[in-house]
Amino acid sequence: MTGRPSLQRQLLAWTLGALVAVWSVFMLVGYHTGVEESDELTDGHLASVASLLLSQSGTAFEEQRPDAAALGVAPNLKAHDYQQSLSVAIWDERGKLLSRTGPAPLLAFETPEGFATLQLGEPAQAWRVFVRGDNLGQVRKVAVLLSVQERDDLADDIAEQVATPGLWLLPIVTLVLTLAVRRGLRPLLDLSARVRAMDIHQAGRLQAPPHAEFQAMVAAIETLGSRYQTALAHERELADTFAHELRTPLASLRLHATSLRGTLTPGQRQAALAQIETDAARTAAIMDDLLALARAGRAQLAEAAQPLDLAALARRIAAEQAQDAFEGAHELAVEAPAECMVHGHPVLLEIALRNLVANALGHTPPGTAVEIRVLAAPATLQVRDNAASLLHPSDHRRSGSVLGLGLGHQVVRRVAAVHGGSFGTTGPDADGWRCDTLTLGNASGHNILPP
Repeated sequence: MTGRPSLQRQLLAWTLGALVAVWSVFMLVGYHTGVEESDELTDGHLASVASLLLSQSGTAFEEQRPDAAALGVAPNLKAHDYQQSLSVAIWDERGKLLSRTGPAPLLAFETPEGFATLQLGEPAQAWRVFVRGDNLGQVRKVAVLLSVQERDDLADDIAEQVATPGLWLLPIVTLVLTLAVRRGLRPLLDLSARVRAMDIHQAGRLQAPPHAEFQAMVAAIETLGSRYQTALAHERELADTFAHELRTPLASLRLHATSLRGTLTPGQRQAALAQIETDAARTAAIMDDLLALARAGRAQLAEAAQPLDLAALARRIAAEQAQDAFEGAHELAVEAPAECMVHGHPVLLEIALRNLVANALGHTPPGTAVEIRVLAAPATLQVRDNAASLLHPSDHRRSGSVLGLGLGHQVVRRVAAVHGGSFGTTGPDADGWRCDTLTLGNASGHNILPP
């Protein structure tokens, strides 16, 4: 999409920028190296010519050659790009000039031996000079001269010859590098195309490139897809449960609300209003359970466990439900150790325990004993009641969210799954006690903490 940064362009920009920087340094170093090497080559040439002249016999320079200076600058003698116009001056031991060749001004006989760069002539011009005697009583003395300008031109020419291939190679390397980067990023582009083509509503594995660098990314995408599928399935289940559980109370509400428009006796009207109030309360309870169920699903994916005391939680829930127990003529008790520390989700466990206690208090006959128990190893929450011992044998079916609705237990079951545990119901036993048990498992790291 236009306007957005491109990883390929950014990678090319950084790579080519680094290449140009390194290449520039390479060419600069090569250029200076070429200049230095050409200077050393020129000095070596001067010294070689001087040594060659000093090796000639003593009579070779006794007679002056005709037009020697003109011979040194004859155009037909310079037949090579690197051939230099050297000037030579030769003296005897008394300082008499024996020979002179080339365009350089005449050098003083007293010039010290060795290399030097001197300003000679009118106007003054820089010359590179090498002076040497024969070391045999100074029978002869030779000076070889080269124009500094010609020397620098030669150095620049050699340096350019060294650096020029780099200028020609840079575009070729840039093109090859661009193609290589595009080819190297092709698996990433293929993976992007496969991700775009994924149907998030259909379960399936993403075909990943074989490169190790993509495995973590593919695993993250598959995990995200799996979580989405889980959340989607949860939402569908929640919607189905929502529709199923609300159908009956909403239908009853509509029926009794319609009946209020008809001719009713005062007693029938009061009964219809009471039924509407009951159905509205039941609908509100269903909504609370559904919201708790949805929250349990989100917590499974996002919320982190933290230390909490199950014994303190049980005592607090019992204290909050004490008024409801009193009004319903129930006995509410807690059996728990002084402390039972676990890793878990406090809000979810509170929702589950309150659901079980409220269910036991709201759907059992007066006089029922309800007991909250906290056990360790493994950490367990139990809610027991002896309603079966008070009911007639033909009326052991309990209504509401325990048996009739089933949604409250579904919330508790989901909370147990979040904590890696399980939920189950046993009884009634021979004494009429029925027990709902929520066990926190060890698979998810919800272990009992040491005291």
